[in-house]
Amino acid sequence: MLYIRLPEKVTERHLPFYLALEEYVARTLPPADYFFLWQVEPTVIFGRNQLIQNEVNVQYCREHGISIYRRKSGGGCVYADSQNLMLSFISPETNVGLAFNRYVGMLQLVLRRLGVDAVGTSHNDVLIDGRKVSGTASYHLPTATIIHGTLLYDTQMEHMLHAITPGPEKLEAKGIQSVRQRITLLKDHVSLTLDELKDFIRQTLCTDTLTLTAEDVAAIEEIEQEYEHY
Repeated sequence: MLYIRLPEKVTERHLPFYLALEEYVARTLPPADYFFLWQVEPTVIFGRNQLIQNEVNVQYCREHGISIYRRKSGGGCVYADSQNLMLSFISPETNVGLAFNRYVGMLQLVLRRLGVDAVGTSHNDVLIDGRKVSGTASYHLPTATIIHGTLLYDTQMEHMLHAITPGPEKLEAKGIQSVRQRITLLKDHVSLTLDELKDFIRQTLCTDTLTLTAEDVAAIEEIEQEYEHY
C-alpha cells in the first residue's frame, strides 16, 4: 500500500483539504491501495444525512473557535483535534463492505502489534475493553471506495463532550450516562508518543511513499471548495 505524502512546503490545512485529498487520490491516481494520516485544529464534522441542529452544539463551537463542516460520507458526528489522528484509506475495491472489513482489519493489526487487544464491531468501530477508540465512515465512488476514520490517541475532552450533542436518548439506549464512559484514549494503552505512533502505523501498513506535487495540491484545493463551512 502506498502512503500519500504532501510536499514539504504544504503546512497543516483545514479539514476539507484532507477530504478533497481523498477524492483527488480516488479519482485521479492509478487504481491501487492508498493511505495517509492527518491532523486538524479543533473541528466538528457531521455526516451528509445529519441535521446540524441535532448533532452539533453550534453555539459552543463558535464560542471556542471550533470549525464545523459537513462531509460527503455518511456516519455520525465526530470531533477532531491535533491530539488525535484521522486516517484515510482509498481502495479500488468498490464493495463498501469489503473495503470496511479491510480497513478495520488493518487498524486491528496495528493495535495488536502494539500489544493492544482491539476488536471490531458490526458498525465498523474499533473497541478496547469495550470502549470505542476508533470510528469510521465511507464515501463510495464508481471506481473506488474511501474509508476514513478516527484514532483517539488523546483529545481535548471538554470540547469533545460539549461540541457534539448525541442526545440523552442515544446514550440511554446504550445504558451509558456519558460520552466519557463510551470512549477510551489510546495513550492510556501504549507507551508511544503520538509522533511515534504515526511512524509505527506508516511502517506497519505501507510499503512505499508517493509524494504529491504542487500541481496536485492546486487540484486538491479546487475540490476543497465544494465543502461547506458552517
